[in-house]
Amino acid sequence: MARTIQSLERAAAVLRLLAGGERRLGLSDIASSIGLAKATTHGLLRTLQQEGFVEQDARSGKYQLGAELLRLGNSYLDVHELRARALVWTDDLARSSGESAYLGVLHQQGVLIVHHVFRPDDSRQVLEVGAMQPLHSTALGKVLAAFDPVAHNEVMEGGFPAITELTVTDPAEFEKGLEEVRARGWASDLGETWDGVASIAAPILDRRKMPVGAVGITGAVERMQAEGTLHPRLVAAVRDCARSVSRDLGAGRF
Repeated sequence: MARTIQSLERAAAVLRLLAGGERRLGLSDIASSIGLAKATTHGLLRTLQQEGFVEQDARSGKYQLGAELLRLGNSYLDVHELRARALVWTDDLARSSGESAYLGVLHQQGVLIVHHVFRPDDSRQVLEVGAMQPLHSTALGKVLAAFDPVAHNEVMEGGFPAITELTVTDPAEFEKGLEEVRARGWASDLGETWDGVASIAAPILDRRKMPVGAVGITGAVERMQAEGTLHPRLVAAVRDCARSVSRDLGAGRF
């Protein structure tokens, strides 16, 4: 059986106690409930407080759950709501485009794939849910960087490593590209991340008109474009999918 980390187990016990009992508990109550010495319990609470997971009432000195837990919980719920709302629309997108459809969200300094619909043919494919994609070279990443200020900061701080010969590595050129993305409402990747592979993506907005993710399709360049131009019907399909998911999230028309 794998060994566990005792301090983490104890911290989890504190959080469960605060979540399941009275709204606020004192040091003595917490220590006796989890069976630890006051000094040990105080150290746990101080660390959890520094991380924002626990807050201490200034007047009573009692402890309660902190705002950071709420933020993490909302993030979890947001991603799952986004995926649930997008299931039908991404299935339709893969079917209408004939290409693989992806749903991505900002995670650390990359794009986390939270949903993937296979290309509707008999080819062998690998499920990429949980995979990370670069922000600076993928269509999904460019959309997030263009419309989400946090994602923009992440990509500018993360640098622009060359992945293929076509990857944009100059920050000024990248910024110019983001201006085009904002103006037209969608982004593309033509061999910048994978040789011979093209992608199209558009932003998904919530009820506040804030970007919460991006949806896109990926396929071979020869299928995605003709005479150097991406097929308009594919661009339209991606944008329609993004608008549909956004409307389901309360964004209305945009």
